[in-house]
Amino acid sequence: MALKKHVVFPKQEQIIGILGENLKLARKRRGLTMLQVAERAAMDRGTLREVERGNPSISIGAYVNVLRVLGLQKDILKVASDDVLGRKLQDSKLL
Repeated sequence: MALKKHVVFPKQEQIIGILGENLKLARKRRGLTMLQVAERAAMDRGTLREVERGNPSISIGAYVNVLRVLGLQKDILKVASDDVLGRKLQDSKLL
């Protein structure tokens, strides 16, 4: 059975690209080489390069491993933690 390719729209590609750039800047601020981060994240340099480019086909696990190496793993918990729209929808159903 063939895997279905997920469609990522341009605005979301841009967001993932910004995430990759942020990870690259965080690595550089820490004075770490691509090889050091790749080894510590249990991936090859090519995969790290694609993470830093914001390639949407790279697994979220790879992104989380890079965050871990950079000491930023808890930042992933900030995603969707303040669901303003969801809370408004929930509140409107309570009225």
